[in-house]
Parts: sequence; structure tokens; C-alpha cells
Amino acid sequence: MINWRFKEDDMGRVRKVLESNFSATKGTSYCKELEEIFAEKVGAKYGICFNSGTATLHGCLGAAGVGPGDEVIVPALNVCHTAAAILYQNGVPVFADSDEDTFNIDPASIEGRITPRTKAIIPVALYGLPFDYDKILKIAREYDLAVISDNAEAHGSIYKGKTTGGLADMASYSFESSKHIVTGDGGIVTTNSKEYADKLRAFSFLGYKVMTSDVGDARNVKDIFQNPEYKRHHTFGFSYKMPEVACAIGISQVENYDFFIDLRCEIAKLYDEVFEGCDWMTPQHNPDGYKNTYWTYGVKYEGKDWQGFRKKYMKNGGDGIYAAWTPTYLETVFQKDVFYGKGCPTHCPLYKGETNYNKGLCPTVERIQPKIMQFCTNYGSIEEAMPKIDALEKTIREWDEGIRVCSI
Repeated sequence: MINWRFKEDDMGRVRKVLESNFSATKGTSYCKELEEIFAEKVGAKYGICFNSGTATLHGCLGAAGVGPGDEVIVPALNVCHTAAAILYQNGVPVFADSDEDTFNIDPASIEGRITPRTKAIIPVALYGLPFDYDKILKIAREYDLAVISDNAEAHGSIYKGKTTGGLADMASYSFESSKHIVTGDGGIVTTNSKEYADKLRAFSFLGYKVMTSDVGDARNVKDIFQNPEYKRHHTFGFSYKMPEVACAIGISQVENYDFFIDLRCEIAKLYDEVFEGCDWMTPQHNPDGYKNTYWTYGVKYEGKDWQGFRKKYMKNGGDGIYAAWTPTYLETVFQKDVFYGKGCPTHCPLYKGETNYNKGLCPTVERIQPKIMQFCTNYGSIEEAMPKIDALEKTIREWDEGIRVCSI
């Protein structure tokens, strides 16, 4: 055994890639295999691999036709990568507020931000919890908008009995090192639409005409190119292909998919027990019929001295807690109009709207974000997690005693 994620047997496929000397015509086809087994696992017809979870989002936006001045609605409570991908297409991020209890994007906030320039919605399954697909898809169909599900943190999530890889028009997953399954880096988009799959494939590799949902490497059909008059590139694209060696690792990860998901869910149950009865720590709410797969365990801290609690937890043996991200529109880069020069795309002639990236834009997010604590679920076993759980239980007990003493 190499470690809890990787076994010696996993090296077999990696070795075959190396033995092939990365030859396209005589090598392996692990990327195609990974696409097929992952798509089946999450309930979609097609899977297209990319070299990162951010590239997957960029590819989805390209496939949806997002271009200069088009608006895309995203949650403000999220890592900034999602909004950044919109800027890559010269689109304009429009930030929506979140639900107080689930922390996910609020469908009512989405509808209030739709304009004639809106092209797509990217709801995020925050921390592993699916968003409200029914309400968001209904809004999207009414206004003819593409829905791109950011499932980077939600491998294995379930919404009302359905796996979530095929519910939206496209779903984006990450294989980055903190996620449920990892390949070092990389990602995949799943979809039930062949049209989207074909566009995603071309977008992932320089717009080659031969690249389709079924053809993942232009070099495999290179005889087609042997004509001086042949035009290879029929659209614009990027060099976003996932390396074959990473795909080899990915196959082994998908083979152990249920183990990785179930382990995080079991660790989450330990957190449930710790927070039960603590009236100043409120876990992320999981509505009935939603399966949260806990990329992390999110809690709203209603006590005093956030940093003081963190320091005591670490002193007791905890691993430090992670703060939630600053609301994206309040990040420095969104305050400076430095994206492409001259204020583009958010302040320039091609965009005839007016962005508002000021404090007060998303009041719920601004209220809950400073309170959120993200507890780690990325442990290799229950035994590895238990010392952290015990440290948290001890810290809550000591903090509770301190609160009672101060109130006397």
C-alpha cells in the first residue's frame, strides 16, 4: 500500500502509460475509459476530461456560447475560480445571494438578477450539498438559460433520489487533491447532450474539427491531416486536455468511488454527534431528499471570538478549521477593474450594463460568511479522524463552560 488513497495495484496503469512513451497511436486509452465510467457513475451519457476543475467550468461556458458582455449568475459564497472562468470568456459575473441555512445559492436571488444579457447560471453544490435543482431549472427554462452545475465539491451527491451528474445541462467536477477522488489535478464535465459534449471536446483541445464526444485525441486520426489544404481548426479552443497518466490514476479512484464517498459521510456523522445540543454552532442544513457528501463539514458559529475558538481547538489537538472565502465580489481583484484593461469586461462599451460589486450586494452572504467554520472530512479512516473529533468535543465543552462562567 502506498497510502490510504493509492494501492500498489494502481501503479499498473501508470506504468503502462510510461511504457507507451506517451504515444497516441500505440499507447493507452485511459482518458476515454475514465470518461465513460465516471459519466455512468454520476448518471450522465457523456464525460469530457479537462486538466483542471477551473478549465472544466471554462469549457462549459464556451459550450454554452457565453461571450463578450454576456452575464452569468453565480453565488457570491464560493471560491473565486467559478467567477474567474466567466471572465476568461469576457463575460460578466453577476453575484447572487445565498440561503441562510443551506449556504447554497438562493433561487429567489437568481431570478431577481436576470436581465436580457443573462446567458447562464452556475449554481454551486457547496461543501457537497446539492442546490435546489427543481427551482433553478424551472427559472432557467423560463428564461432560456443554460445551467452549469459546479459539482467540484459534490462527488456522489444525490438530489431527490437522483445522482446529480446529469440533472443540469452540464456538470463540472474537480479531481484536485482535496476532493473526494483525486488525480493530482484535473477534472471532468458530464452532460446528456451530444451537442454540448462535442463542443466541450473541441474547446478542450484547440478547436480541432475532428474532436468530438467520441474522439478524444486528434493525433489518433492524424491521417486526415495529410492534405495541405485541410483546415484543422473550426472553432476557438484551449489546450485543456487531461494527461493520460492522470486519467490512469482516475480510473483507480473511480473504482473506489463509493469507499471515498462513504468515508466522508461516516466522518460527517461524527461531527453531527458533536454538534448535537450545541446551540451556538449550527451545521449546514440538509433538506429532506438531499445527500450531502461533505467535501467539508460546514458550521455557522454563533459564539464570540471566532479566532479564540480556533486557537483553543488547535491547542487541544484540532487541525485548525478553515474559514469560508471572502464574498467573491469583495475580493481585491473585483474591486480594481484590472481584468483585461480599460475596465473590460465589466466597464467597457461591449457591456451596456452596470456592475455593482459593492458591499451590501448579497446581505445574507455577508452576514453568514464571517461565521462559517469548515471542518475537515478528508481523513483516511475513522481512526485518523477520531483525535480531531475528540479535540473538537473537548473544545466545545470547555468553551461552553467558559460561557457559563462569564454569564454568572
